[in-house]
Amino acid sequence: MSLATALDVSQLPDYAYDWALVDVETSGLIARRDRILSIAVLTFGPDGTQTGEYSTLLNPGCDPGPVHIHGLTAERLSGAPAFEQVAGRIGALLQDRVMVAHNAQFDYDFLAHEFARTRLHLPVTQRLCTLALNRRVEPPAADLSLASLAAHYGVPQTSAHDALDDTRVLAGIFRSSLSEAARLDVPLPLVPCPPRQDPQFAPNPPKTPCTYRNPGRLTPGDPLVQGMKIAITGETATSRAELVARAVAAGLNIMSSVSRHTSALVTNDSASGSAKARRAIAEGVTVIDEHTFLKLLGEVRPGTPHENQAPKKTPEAAAPAAPPTTPTPPPAATAAVADVPAPRRPEPKHSAKPFGRRRVLILGGTHEEASAARARVVELGGAAAINLSAGVTDVVLFPGGELDRRMTRITALGLPVHAHGWLGSPASEPADVPAQDGAMTDVLPRGGVIDLPTLSTAGHWHVSASWAQQTNCEIDVVAFVLDEDEQVSCDGDFVFYSAPESPDGAVRLLCDGPTEQSIAVGLAALPPAAHRIAIAAAIDGAATFGDIGAVQMTLAPGVDAPATAQATLDAATSERTLLLAEIYRRGPRWRFRAVGQGYDHGLETLVRGYGVDVE
Repeated sequence: MSLATALDVSQLPDYAYDWALVDVETSGLIARRDRILSIAVLTFGPDGTQTGEYSTLLNPGCDPGPVHIHGLTAERLSGAPAFEQVAGRIGALLQDRVMVAHNAQFDYDFLAHEFARTRLHLPVTQRLCTLALNRRVEPPAADLSLASLAAHYGVPQTSAHDALDDTRVLAGIFRSSLSEAARLDVPLPLVPCPPRQDPQFAPNPPKTPCTYRNPGRLTPGDPLVQGMKIAITGETATSRAELVARAVAAGLNIMSSVSRHTSALVTNDSASGSAKARRAIAEGVTVIDEHTFLKLLGEVRPGTPHENQAPKKTPEAAAPAAPPTTPTPPPAATAAVADVPAPRRPEPKHSAKPFGRRRVLILGGTHEEASAARARVVELGGAAAINLSAGVTDVVLFPGGELDRRMTRITALGLPVHAHGWLGSPASEPADVPAQDGAMTDVLPRGGVIDLPTLSTAGHWHVSASWAQQTNCEIDVVAFVLDEDEQVSCDGDFVFYSAPESPDGAVRLLCDGPTEQSIAVGLAALPPAAHRIAIAAAIDGAATFGDIGAVQMTLAPGVDAPATAQATLDAATSERTLLLAEIYRRGPRWRFRAVGQGYDHGLETLVRGYGVDVE
């Protein structure tokens, strides 16, 4: 088998690597809890020649989970080796190769946990996701599932959810995707993988969510009220575990840190100089000793349950209220979203408008000119692209655009190139523009809102952000799970690179590539306090979003599902933090809003404004 029948990428350094293609079947979807039941690994050299193959069933020592999907019963797995018996062989196949998988973070996380359990190092330093690669290529497939891509690329599939067959199908898909990427000069979405052999990288055990709203600070002499945020520091006569258990049983919200939203700090030595004690003094948080706290636990007053609170009335076109400590953006910053008319359900791009099926790439010009041009494309019913892909139908050039490195490939592909005046009075959509399978995607303007289908709450919505690699700075996509008061219930409700999963697992950060990250939200798993999930991006370093350019947002009801909505967001020139989107409650429904509100300050200010303590 060869990965290079359509194109010999061994002569192209940007695409020629040693590859290890991987597929795993698992007992569930949570890597820290579930186990691998079967695995297949195929290895290839830079010239596309297959160099190795290995597959095996594995005895997980637990219930095999959804047998109706993978067909692997406990009886069938009983004689298979345990993972630790084959870990060395698997590691040898992965060593010094780029790991490739479909939804690669899933396979990588499961391998990382399995290697951690065996106390071995997972020898993967880079991975590539064929989902992320095809999002960049944008083939006209029904969706990006393995089956749909196999059908699009003409790869036969004989036994779905069989690890070895899925890996062979993956090889065919990868071959064609790699050829398309090289044809379009699309950079590969290679993700660096830090060592993950330490079991401590796993998320902490789920925290019992507090079902009551925070009533505020404890006033000395007054009783505790359910929902109060309590932090504990220093030595206590009662074990910490018992104190926490009793407090949680009484309806209090135990926090791991102190912020200005903390109701009280429990300590027997307020002068200890601990970080919590110093922060409590600085913020004016009430400090009580263990004896007082235990006495107050005997008479905790009833609080206000989250589920009894109606969601805040949020105007259709209004931006979320800025976090309390977030300064008002200066005039150079992006205007508030409320200034932008935002229909409740924007017309989809397949409506009878001049750009009904066009996808337009803007090159050159100032940031303001390019931003206005992308907004004009959306106004005309089309979609604005930020990268060259198979879905791009037209290119618009502003001064300087002719020097863009992509112009060579655009000319070779024969794409129509227009002067920027074309957007002033565009011709109607030509008959030869093909209808894309994703044409039902709603293209939202900045501030645009759509209702999420009520039957979708059982699954995970994926909100993805991607951008062109214009500078070498790092961009971090983060999420906040917020209550009615626009505050996190605990620090774990701040999801970011070093803490990629909320305590209940309802919100996860997924890294799909160096210029694309996603937030997966399981609405059904959210705690009662959750009323809004705010998704933001922040630049690490001195660069601004003016240097980065536009950020493309997509909303999809699954990791490989067609996009339900998309938006292209442009900050102004000076912002370093950008509020991208939000999923929020509106009465009995959940809604999605493309926000696009920027701030000149860094991430720390935004984080503190939402009630997260930053050491």
